[in-house]
Amino acid sequence: MSSAEGSHVTDVLIVDDHAFLRRGLAEIIDDLPETSVCGEAAGASEALQCIRNRRPDVAVIDISLGDGNGIELTKEIKAQWPEIKVLISSMHDESLYAERALRAGALGYINKSDEVEQFIRALRRVMAGEVYLSAAMTNRMLSQVVSHRDEPSRSEMQKLSDRELEVFEMIGNGIGTKEIAAKLDLSRKTVETYREHIKSKLGLRNGTELTQHAVRWVLEQTPAV
Repeated sequence: MSSAEGSHVTDVLIVDDHAFLRRGLAEIIDDLPETSVCGEAAGASEALQCIRNRRPDVAVIDISLGDGNGIELTKEIKAQWPEIKVLISSMHDESLYAERALRAGALGYINKSDEVEQFIRALRRVMAGEVYLSAAMTNRMLSQVVSHRDEPSRSEMQKLSDRELEVFEMIGNGIGTKEIAAKLDLSRKTVETYREHIKSKLGLRNGTELTQHAVRWVLEQTPAV
């Protein structure tokens, strides 16, 4: 991509486990005069290696990755490279994940179903060091502040920690305890502890109810084709 002499081009890393979505984002980003894609990664470990080698200015990250979770990846990126700006791009429910993304260190959250113009607006806001959320999510968060809404009024899923939510989603995708432990580099005992915490917070009586609840929730998160 060509740029005006002396102008700064922002290097962007794309992290998404779907190759065709990475290609689509890359075309949008490379078409902008002020940005260039410096790398692509399908998962968290590949993303970290790419950052070590190329040091992007901005990372556009999906939440669900083959070997991890975009929220946890964002935390790790901000811990090691606080100067890198992060924009979360996902199909997941904004009301559940946007606030978590900001707490993890991201500057913005954009839904993949939004228009291209909205993605460009979000990217430019994040590049400028500003926060980007949809108008609806911004109003929701401001309303919570104004009304001093506290823990009892939060939805049941918001009671889960980021790691518990990650484990819950993996359970809903049919992944067993042993595989969850391997994917997250945790012991089986730790995963079992997370399962117990989830059951307690969601008022579930046993492992069967946990699995059924998780599968139903994952199906509800899957956009209709």
